[in-house]
Amino acid sequence: MNKVNELKVMIGQTFSWNKARLDCFVRMLLALFAVRTVNLSEIAVAFASEAEISSRYKRLQRFFAQFRFDYSQVACWIFKLFFSENKSLYLTIDRTNWYWGKSKINIFVLGIAYEGLSIPLFWQALPKAGNSNFNERCFLISRFLSAFPQINIAGLLADREFASGKLFRWLNAKKVPFYIRIKEGSVIASGNRKILTAKKFFNGLKPKTSKEFPMAVWIFRQKVYLAGSRSERGELMIVATNKLPQNAIPIYLRRWEIECLFQSLKGRGFRFEETHMTSLERIEKLMVLLAIGFCWAHKTGEWRATLKPIAFKKHPNNFRLQNNFFRYGFDFIRDLIINPFKKISHFKRCLLPLSPLIRQPLDILF
Repeated sequence: MNKVNELKVMIGQTFSWNKARLDCFVRMLLALFAVRTVNLSEIAVAFASEAEISSRYKRLQRFFAQFRFDYSQVACWIFKLFFSENKSLYLTIDRTNWYWGKSKINIFVLGIAYEGLSIPLFWQALPKAGNSNFNERCFLISRFLSAFPQINIAGLLADREFASGKLFRWLNAKKVPFYIRIKEGSVIASGNRKILTAKKFFNGLKPKTSKEFPMAVWIFRQKVYLAGSRSERGELMIVATNKLPQNAIPIYLRRWEIECLFQSLKGRGFRFEETHMTSLERIEKLMVLLAIGFCWAHKTGEWRATLKPIAFKKHPNNFRLQNNFFRYGFDFIRDLIINPFKKISHFKRCLLPLSPLIRQPLDILF
């Protein structure tokens, strides 16, 4: 069996798509890895088919115009690849945006923090530039709560643009813990009802140190606890939480994992910003292709690193790994797809991480 058929068998075990749609999706996914861009003109060139390139391009256009995904089914499959229902998890929410011509592409994503990269589960293409509003935030979080009602949420992590009384009140009503950064100038009422700005609670904080304010305070008419940290350059970061503030700063810093996800979907991976799509519905469908490709690469990178650990950078003052799990698996899969000297048996083993049911010893896989 060739690579297309092998991948169709694996993905077809999870998604009940008709044969034509499944075939198109699989060929498109393999082409995406080969050309490393979401530009349909480039994908059409690498799309395995006897048809002319122009015909392949039209087939891709029809796929995004006509096919309907079950986004909850995709989210459940991704969740089972990485997580179990008996563990506490941190949710991350944020937007990534760019312009294509005069059109603003603005995608609001909810993921779960995991091994340095947030795993995408739900997303929404916003019909505007700028921040999401309260209804859009509640809608995205509610999709997760509806799909995974039994999951223990350890915290929702979000940047300053999400700090608002309406969202804090809604999260409290839903019993969702949160760790959300607030602006330095946010107005705070302490226990004696003294009105101060948030930064005054941390005036004496020195660079490279952090501090928790032990008493509950009021912000946006909601009761929260505060923790602050000052960077080496003197920038103050203040986090509001409805839980006790111990470890609030290191917990909040995991929010950066969703930024790493965006980097992997864009310039460091699939170059999402090169899409020429402007239809919100089609962009959301394109995200399914990227999310599945991202998860395949990440899981492959994890398993590959168990047998051949990721090397460290050679710089004497820099002990970071050369790649994260995503990029390690991404390059490995690309090599298997593009390199004609790689055996089909190697590719078949590379597909095993796509099944949540397979838990074989790693030395069998590669």
